[in-house]
Amino acid sequence: MNAAALSLADWLALFTHFLSLSLLAVGGAITTIPDMHRYLVGEQRWLTDAQFTQSVAIAQSSPGPNVLFVGLLGWHIGSAMGWLGGLLGMAVSMVGILLPSSALTLVAARWAQHNRERLGVRAFKIGLAPLTVGLIIATGWVLMVPVAQWSTGWRSLVVTAVALLLMWRTRIHLLWLIAGGALAGALGFY
Repeated sequence: MNAAALSLADWLALFTHFLSLSLLAVGGAITTIPDMHRYLVGEQRWLTDAQFTQSVAIAQSSPGPNVLFVGLLGWHIGSAMGWLGGLLGMAVSMVGILLPSSALTLVAARWAQHNRERLGVRAFKIGLAPLTVGLIIATGWVLMVPVAQWSTGWRSLVVTAVALLLMWRTRIHLLWLIAGGALAGALGFY
């Protein structure tokens, strides 16, 4: 579907989808990328794989909170209708992703602070760690698949594996790994 043909029902569906994802964003909005991709690229076809991946990459490379990629996705969905459509898309997606989780966080943080010594509260906090790690791995997979399908995809996988190994086994700062990836790309490795 072309974004120029978005109806009020489409905008409402986008808003409610981001509302529901907001409550699943354990570990941040970045962990909901697999479902955003499924919905925006696979199901609705409002974005291409390239637009989706580029939106996430551009927003993540920009300073500021990592949730900015959601606004950029919304911008791309609405921008076929002009810059006002882009602003509408950005507003719909950002309000949808921020409103429920912010309200829930406020209420839950106050309650958890008051009940922090309860066994159930401590167990819940510990139980969220593996869930968050799994969601981040799924996010990495969704973002890596379009790159790995290119004819030189194996090279991208090698760079990714080396970066993961260095992050896991050394104390090299993340910016050095990013610079190394940029250098490998500039030299034509992938």
